[in-house]
Amino acid sequence: MSEEIKNQKRNSAEDFEALDDRKDQMERAKKNLAYVGMFSVVMLFAGLSSAYIVSMGDSFWLKVPFPNAFYVSTGLLLASSISIIIALKLARANNKGGLKIAISVAFVLALLFVYFQFKGYGALVDRGVHATFNGIVVTDGRYGDYFEVRKGDDFVEVNGNDYLLSGKKMTDVEMKDFQKFMSQFTEFDQKEPFKVSNYGDPFTLLLKSGKLHLDGTTLKTKDNKELAYLDRQRLFYLARNVRDERGDFFVSGEMGKDFHIYYKGNELEYKDRNLYWKGAILSPYLQVKAMESSDTASSYLYLITFAHLLHVIVTLLFLLKAVIRSYTGRINSDNTIGLNMTAIFWHFLGLLWAYLLLFLLLIH
Repeated sequence: MSEEIKNQKRNSAEDFEALDDRKDQMERAKKNLAYVGMFSVVMLFAGLSSAYIVSMGDSFWLKVPFPNAFYVSTGLLLASSISIIIALKLARANNKGGLKIAISVAFVLALLFVYFQFKGYGALVDRGVHATFNGIVVTDGRYGDYFEVRKGDDFVEVNGNDYLLSGKKMTDVEMKDFQKFMSQFTEFDQKEPFKVSNYGDPFTLLLKSGKLHLDGTTLKTKDNKELAYLDRQRLFYLARNVRDERGDFFVSGEMGKDFHIYYKGNELEYKDRNLYWKGAILSPYLQVKAMESSDTASSYLYLITFAHLLHVIVTLLFLLKAVIRSYTGRINSDNTIGLNMTAIFWHFLGLLWAYLLLFLLLIH
Protein backbone atom coordinates (compact mmCIF):
# COMPACT_ATOMS: atom_id res chain seq x y z
CA MET A 1 0.00 0.00 0.00
CA SER A 2 1.44 3.35 -1.04
CA GLU A 3 2.18 6.09 1.45
CA GLU A 4 -0.41 8.31 -0.25
CA ILE A 5 -3.23 5.81 0.29
CA LYS A 6 -2.21 5.36 3.92
CA ASN A 7 -2.32 9.12 4.42
CA GLN A 8 -5.77 9.31 2.82
CA LYS A 9 -7.12 6.62 5.14
CA ARG A 10 -5.51 8.28 8.13
CA ASN A 11 -7.03 11.63 7.15
CA SER A 12 -10.45 10.03 6.62
CA ALA A 13 -10.34 8.44 10.07
CA GLU A 14 -9.32 11.75 11.59
CA ASP A 15 -12.19 13.47 9.75
CA PHE A 16 -14.69 10.96 11.13
CA GLU A 17 -13.32 11.43 14.64
CA ALA A 18 -13.52 15.21 14.24
CA LEU A 19 -17.09 14.87 12.98
CA ASP A 20 -18.02 12.68 15.95
CA ASP A 21 -16.40 15.18 18.29
CA ARG A 22 -18.39 18.03 16.75
CA LYS A 23 -21.61 16.03 17.08
CA ASP A 24 -20.82 15.26 20.70
CA GLN A 25 -20.02 18.91 21.38
CA MET A 26 -23.23 20.02 19.67
CA GLU A 27 -25.29 17.53 21.64
CA ARG A 28 -23.68 18.61 24.91
CA ALA A 29 -24.27 22.28 24.06
CA LYS A 30 -27.93 21.66 23.25
CA LYS A 31 -28.39 19.59 26.40
CA ASN A 32 -26.83 22.32 28.50
CA LEU A 33 -29.13 24.86 26.87
CA ALA A 34 -32.15 22.65 27.61
CA TYR A 35 -31.04 22.20 31.24
CA VAL A 36 -30.63 25.97 31.66
CA GLY A 37 -34.14 26.43 30.25
CA MET A 38 -35.54 23.80 32.61
CA PHE A 39 -33.80 25.39 35.58
CA SER A 40 -35.37 28.76 34.68
CA VAL A 41 -38.80 27.17 34.44
CA VAL A 42 -38.31 25.42 37.80
CA MET A 43 -37.39 28.74 39.42
CA LEU A 44 -40.48 30.39 37.90
CA PHE A 45 -42.88 27.79 39.25
CA ALA A 46 -41.09 27.59 42.59
CA GLY A 47 -41.73 31.31 42.91
CA LEU A 48 -45.39 30.93 41.95
CA SER A 49 -45.87 28.05 44.40
CA SER A 50 -44.27 30.06 47.20
CA ALA A 51 -46.37 33.11 46.40
CA TYR A 52 -49.49 30.93 46.45
CA ILE A 53 -48.71 29.58 49.93
CA VAL A 54 -47.77 32.99 51.32
CA SER A 55 -50.95 34.58 49.93
CA MET A 56 -53.07 31.95 51.68
CA GLY A 57 -51.78 32.96 55.09
CA ASP A 58 -54.21 35.65 56.21
CA SER A 59 -56.76 35.54 53.40
CA PHE A 60 -60.15 34.02 52.78
CA TRP A 61 -59.39 31.20 50.38
CA LEU A 62 -61.77 29.52 47.96
CA LYS A 63 -61.19 25.85 47.18
CA VAL A 64 -62.98 24.12 44.33
CA PRO A 65 -62.69 20.58 42.93
CA PHE A 66 -60.55 20.13 39.84
CA PRO A 67 -62.48 19.65 36.56
CA ASN A 68 -62.30 16.11 35.17
CA ALA A 69 -60.83 17.52 31.96
CA PHE A 70 -57.58 18.24 33.82
CA TYR A 71 -57.25 14.58 34.79
CA VAL A 72 -57.92 13.52 31.19
CA SER A 73 -55.24 15.93 29.96
CA THR A 74 -52.79 14.42 32.46
CA GLY A 75 -53.30 10.96 30.95
CA LEU A 76 -52.85 12.37 27.46
CA LEU A 77 -49.59 14.07 28.45
CA LEU A 78 -48.27 10.79 29.88
CA ALA A 79 -49.25 8.90 26.72
CA SER A 80 -47.57 11.56 24.59
CA SER A 81 -44.31 11.20 26.55
CA ILE A 82 -44.41 7.42 26.06
CA SER A 83 -44.93 7.93 22.32
CA ILE A 84 -41.87 10.21 22.14
CA ILE A 85 -39.76 7.59 23.96
CA ILE A 86 -40.87 5.01 21.38
CA ALA A 87 -40.19 7.46 18.54
CA LEU A 88 -36.66 8.07 19.80
CA LYS A 89 -35.94 4.35 19.99
CA LEU A 90 -37.28 3.84 16.47
CA ALA A 91 -35.15 6.73 15.17
CA ARG A 92 -32.00 5.21 16.67
CA ALA A 93 -32.93 1.90 15.04
CA ASN A 94 -33.41 3.76 11.72
CA ASN A 95 -37.02 2.56 11.55
CA LYS A 96 -38.34 5.52 9.56
CA GLY A 97 -41.87 4.17 9.09
CA GLY A 98 -42.36 3.48 12.78
CA LEU A 99 -40.78 6.83 13.65
CA LYS A 100 -43.33 8.74 11.55
CA ILE A 101 -46.24 7.00 13.26
CA ALA A 102 -44.88 7.33 16.81
CA ILE A 103 -43.92 11.01 16.56
CA SER A 104 -47.23 11.87 14.86
CA VAL A 105 -49.16 10.13 17.65
CA ALA A 106 -47.12 12.05 20.23
CA PHE A 107 -47.98 15.34 18.52
CA VAL A 108 -51.71 14.57 18.28
CA LEU A 109 -51.80 13.56 21.97
CA ALA A 110 -50.04 16.82 22.85
CA LEU A 111 -52.67 18.78 20.92
CA LEU A 112 -55.39 16.91 22.80
CA PHE A 113 -53.67 17.84 26.08
CA VAL A 114 -54.01 21.52 25.13
CA TYR A 115 -57.65 20.98 24.10
CA PHE A 116 -58.62 19.36 27.40
CA GLN A 117 -56.79 22.06 29.35
CA PHE A 118 -59.10 24.61 27.76
CA LYS A 119 -62.05 22.31 28.43
CA GLY A 120 -61.02 22.42 32.09
CA TYR A 121 -60.93 26.21 32.04
CA GLY A 122 -64.39 26.21 30.47
CA ALA A 123 -65.71 23.97 33.25
CA LEU A 124 -64.27 26.33 35.87
CA VAL A 125 -65.91 29.33 34.21
CA ASP A 126 -69.25 27.48 34.14
CA ARG A 127 -68.92 27.08 37.91
CA GLY A 128 -68.35 30.79 38.33
CA VAL A 129 -64.60 30.42 38.91
CA HIS A 130 -62.86 33.11 36.87
CA ALA A 131 -59.28 34.17 36.26
CA THR A 132 -59.94 37.78 37.23
CA PHE A 133 -59.97 38.91 40.84
CA ASN A 134 -63.69 38.44 41.52
CA GLY A 135 -64.94 38.47 45.06
CA ILE A 136 -65.78 35.37 47.03
CA VAL A 137 -68.85 36.72 48.79
CA VAL A 138 -71.41 38.77 46.88
CA THR A 139 -71.60 42.33 48.19
CA ASP A 140 -72.89 44.54 45.36
CA GLY A 141 -76.55 43.82 44.81
CA ARG A 142 -76.76 41.23 47.58
CA TYR A 143 -80.38 40.15 47.84
CA GLY A 144 -82.16 41.49 50.94
CA ASP A 145 -79.64 44.20 51.83
CA TYR A 146 -81.78 46.83 50.11
CA PHE A 147 -84.19 45.14 47.74
CA GLU A 148 -86.55 42.21 48.15
CA VAL A 149 -89.00 40.65 45.71
CA ARG A 150 -92.47 39.32 46.32
CA LYS A 151 -94.32 36.90 44.10
CA GLY A 152 -97.97 37.27 44.94
CA ASP A 153 -98.08 36.94 48.73
CA ASP A 154 -94.79 35.01 49.01
CA PHE A 155 -91.42 36.63 49.53
CA VAL A 156 -88.48 35.41 47.49
CA GLU A 157 -85.69 34.25 49.84
CA VAL A 158 -82.05 33.28 49.38
CA ASN A 159 -80.06 30.38 50.78
CA GLY A 160 -76.50 30.21 49.47
CA ASN A 161 -76.94 30.47 45.71
CA ASP A 162 -80.51 29.17 45.71
CA TYR A 163 -83.57 31.38 45.36
CA LEU A 164 -86.53 30.11 47.36
CA LEU A 165 -90.29 30.43 47.35
CA SER A 166 -92.27 29.25 50.39
CA GLY A 167 -89.02 27.82 51.78
CA LYS A 168 -88.38 25.64 48.70
CA LYS A 169 -85.88 26.11 45.91
CA MET A 170 -87.47 27.63 42.83
CA THR A 171 -88.25 25.26 40.00
CA ASP A 172 -86.62 25.90 36.63
CA VAL A 173 -89.84 27.50 35.36
CA GLU A 174 -90.16 29.73 38.44
CA MET A 175 -86.52 30.78 38.16
CA LYS A 176 -86.90 31.63 34.48
CA ASP A 177 -89.97 33.78 35.26
CA PHE A 178 -88.05 35.51 38.04
CA GLN A 179 -85.06 36.13 35.74
CA LYS A 180 -87.37 37.49 33.03
CA PHE A 181 -88.85 39.96 35.50
CA MET A 182 -85.43 41.06 36.78
CA SER A 183 -83.99 41.34 33.25
CA GLN A 184 -85.72 44.74 33.00
CA PHE A 185 -83.11 46.10 35.37
CA THR A 186 -79.96 44.70 33.72
CA GLU A 187 -79.63 47.75 31.43
CA PHE A 188 -78.40 50.66 33.52
CA ASP A 189 -78.44 54.29 32.45
CA GLN A 190 -76.88 56.76 34.85
CA LYS A 191 -79.33 59.53 33.91
CA GLU A 192 -82.56 57.76 32.98
CA PRO A 193 -84.80 55.60 35.21
CA PHE A 194 -85.55 51.99 34.29
CA LYS A 195 -88.27 51.51 31.68
CA VAL A 196 -90.52 48.90 33.30
CA SER A 197 -93.36 47.07 31.56
CA ASN A 198 -93.57 43.76 33.41
CA TYR A 199 -94.58 44.56 36.98
CA GLY A 200 -97.08 43.47 39.62
CA ASP A 201 -98.25 40.27 37.97
CA PRO A 202 -96.94 38.39 39.82
CA PHE A 203 -93.66 40.08 40.91
CA THR A 204 -93.30 43.30 42.89
CA LEU A 205 -90.27 44.99 44.44
CA LEU A 206 -89.66 46.28 47.94
CA LEU A 207 -86.96 48.80 48.85
CA LYS A 208 -86.03 48.67 52.54
CA SER A 209 -89.39 46.93 53.17
CA GLY A 210 -91.32 49.67 51.37
CA LYS A 211 -93.29 48.46 48.36
CA LEU A 212 -92.51 50.10 45.02
CA HIS A 213 -95.28 50.93 42.58
CA LEU A 214 -95.33 51.61 38.86
CA ASP A 215 -96.20 55.05 37.52
CA GLY A 216 -96.44 54.62 33.77
CA THR A 217 -93.15 52.90 33.07
CA THR A 218 -91.26 54.33 36.05
CA LEU A 219 -90.79 52.72 39.45
CA LYS A 220 -91.57 54.97 42.39
CA THR A 221 -91.29 54.69 46.15
CA LYS A 222 -94.20 54.87 48.58
CA ASP A 223 -93.48 58.63 48.77
CA ASN A 224 -94.08 58.79 45.01
CA LYS A 225 -90.43 59.57 44.27
CA GLU A 226 -88.29 58.06 41.54
CA LEU A 227 -85.53 55.73 42.62
CA ALA A 228 -82.33 57.55 43.54
CA TYR A 229 -79.24 56.92 41.42
CA LEU A 230 -77.61 54.75 44.10
CA ASP A 231 -80.74 52.61 44.49
CA ARG A 232 -81.01 52.13 40.73
CA GLN A 233 -77.40 50.99 40.72
CA ARG A 234 -78.09 48.54 43.55
CA LEU A 235 -81.10 47.16 41.68
CA PHE A 236 -78.96 46.77 38.56
CA TYR A 237 -76.38 44.72 40.49
CA LEU A 238 -79.12 42.58 42.02
CA ALA A 239 -80.62 41.94 38.59
CA ARG A 240 -77.25 40.74 37.28
CA ASN A 241 -76.90 38.40 40.23
CA VAL A 242 -80.33 36.91 39.55
CA ARG A 243 -79.51 36.58 35.85
CA ASP A 244 -76.34 34.65 36.73
CA GLU A 245 -78.16 32.63 39.45
CA ARG A 246 -75.82 34.08 42.03
CA GLY A 247 -77.01 34.45 45.61
CA ASP A 248 -74.47 34.98 48.37
CA PHE A 249 -71.41 33.60 46.51
CA PHE A 250 -69.76 34.21 43.17
CA VAL A 251 -68.94 30.55 42.61
CA SER A 252 -71.94 28.38 41.81
CA GLY A 253 -73.14 25.41 43.82
CA GLU A 254 -73.50 24.66 47.50
CA MET A 255 -70.89 25.76 50.00
CA GLY A 256 -69.38 22.79 51.82
CA LYS A 257 -70.23 20.49 48.94
CA ASP A 258 -69.34 22.09 45.60
CA PHE A 259 -66.84 24.56 47.01
CA HIS A 260 -65.21 25.41 50.34
CA ILE A 261 -64.02 28.64 51.93
CA TYR A 262 -61.11 28.66 54.37
CA TYR A 263 -59.57 31.24 56.66
CA LYS A 264 -56.20 30.60 58.29
CA GLY A 265 -56.49 26.90 57.53
CA ASN A 266 -59.97 26.48 59.03
CA GLU A 267 -63.03 25.83 56.90
CA LEU A 268 -65.92 28.25 57.23
CA GLU A 269 -69.55 27.19 57.60
CA TYR A 270 -72.64 28.86 56.16
CA LYS A 271 -75.92 29.09 58.10
CA ASP A 272 -78.85 31.49 57.77
CA ARG A 273 -76.92 33.61 55.27
CA ASN A 274 -74.04 34.09 57.69
CA LEU A 275 -70.50 32.74 57.66
CA TYR A 276 -69.17 30.95 60.75
CA TRP A 277 -65.53 30.44 61.66
CA LYS A 278 -64.54 27.99 64.41
CA GLY A 279 -68.19 27.56 65.33
CA ALA A 280 -68.93 31.26 65.84
CA ILE A 281 -70.35 33.86 63.48
CA LEU A 282 -67.69 36.01 61.88
CA SER A 283 -66.76 39.11 63.86
CA PRO A 284 -67.66 42.47 62.27
CA TYR A 285 -64.02 42.94 61.26
CA LEU A 286 -63.86 39.52 59.54
CA GLN A 287 -67.25 40.08 57.90
CA VAL A 288 -65.91 43.25 56.26
CA LYS A 289 -62.71 41.44 55.33
CA ALA A 290 -64.66 38.56 53.77
CA MET A 291 -66.75 41.01 51.72
CA GLU A 292 -63.63 42.82 50.51
CA SER A 293 -61.62 39.64 49.77
CA SER A 294 -60.88 38.79 46.16
CA ASP A 295 -60.80 35.22 44.91
CA THR A 296 -57.00 35.15 44.85
CA ALA A 297 -56.94 31.35 44.94
CA SER A 298 -58.67 30.99 41.57
CA SER A 299 -56.48 33.68 40.02
CA TYR A 300 -53.41 31.70 41.10
CA LEU A 301 -54.95 28.51 39.74
CA TYR A 302 -55.34 30.05 36.30
CA LEU A 303 -51.94 31.76 36.41
CA ILE A 304 -50.00 28.61 37.37
CA THR A 305 -51.74 26.23 34.99
CA PHE A 306 -51.75 28.68 32.08
CA ALA A 307 -48.05 29.45 32.55
CA HIS A 308 -47.41 25.71 32.19
CA LEU A 309 -49.71 25.55 29.17
CA LEU A 310 -47.75 28.32 27.44
CA HIS A 311 -44.55 26.30 27.83
CA VAL A 312 -46.36 23.29 26.39
CA ILE A 313 -47.57 25.30 23.38
CA VAL A 314 -44.04 26.58 22.67
CA THR A 315 -42.63 23.04 22.93
CA LEU A 316 -45.38 21.89 20.56
CA LEU A 317 -43.67 23.93 17.83
CA PHE A 318 -40.49 21.91 18.31
CA LEU A 319 -42.54 18.71 18.32
CA LEU A 320 -44.19 19.76 15.06
CA LYS A 321 -40.74 20.44 13.62
CA ALA A 322 -39.72 16.90 14.63
CA VAL A 323 -42.80 15.50 12.86
CA ILE A 324 -41.91 17.36 9.66
CA ARG A 325 -38.27 16.27 9.85
CA SER A 326 -39.33 12.63 10.32
CA TYR A 327 -41.33 12.77 7.08
CA THR A 328 -38.48 14.42 5.16
CA GLY A 329 -35.99 11.79 6.35
CA ARG A 330 -33.86 14.27 8.29
CA ILE A 331 -34.21 12.25 11.52
CA ASN A 332 -32.27 9.00 11.41
CA SER A 333 -29.89 6.93 13.48
CA ASP A 334 -27.10 9.44 12.82
CA ASN A 335 -29.18 12.55 13.59
CA THR A 336 -31.38 12.37 16.69
CA ILE A 337 -30.05 15.39 18.57
CA GLY A 338 -33.08 17.62 17.92
CA LEU A 339 -35.59 14.88 18.72
CA ASN A 340 -33.68 13.95 21.87
CA MET A 341 -33.71 17.57 23.14
CA THR A 342 -37.43 17.88 22.39
CA ALA A 343 -38.07 14.61 24.24
CA ILE A 344 -36.07 15.74 27.28
CA PHE A 345 -37.99 19.02 27.59
CA TRP A 346 -41.33 17.31 26.93
CA HIS A 347 -40.71 14.78 29.71
CA PHE A 348 -39.72 17.67 31.97
CA LEU A 349 -43.01 19.47 31.26
CA GLY A 350 -44.86 16.23 32.04
CA LEU A 351 -43.12 15.92 35.40
CA LEU A 352 -43.76 19.61 36.07
CA TRP A 353 -47.48 19.16 35.36
CA ALA A 354 -47.59 16.17 37.73
CA TYR A 355 -46.05 18.36 40.46
CA LEU A 356 -48.45 21.24 39.78
CA LEU A 357 -51.44 18.92 39.77
CA LEU A 358 -50.46 17.38 43.12
CA PHE A 359 -49.63 20.80 44.58
CA LEU A 360 -52.96 22.29 43.57
CA LEU A 361 -54.90 19.19 44.63
CA LEU A 362 -53.35 19.22 48.09
CA ILE A 363 -53.39 23.00 48.53
CA HIS A 364 -56.27 24.20 46.36
